[in-house]
Amino acid sequence: MGLFRKRAPEPPRFPAEDFEPVLRCSICTGEQTACMREKATGKLRELELIRDERDLEKFCKDYGVKKEDIKRIY
Repeated sequence: MGLFRKRAPEPPRFPAEDFEPVLRCSICTGEQTACMREKATGKLRELELIRDERDLEKFCKDYGVKKEDIKRIY
């Protein structure tokens, strides 16, 4: 039916002064994971797997970041 549809959960918010967006990339497999890194401690919070350009664009849109602001770490 569709009378009581669940809404998609909103992505968590990370304050820009405390967190920075990073892509954790594997040298061996090429796998990429979108993360937010806490600036004070360096702790990573994994958010989603990036399989293609569309996933990266969705991540940028959901979290309000630009592609050029995302750092790559290996």
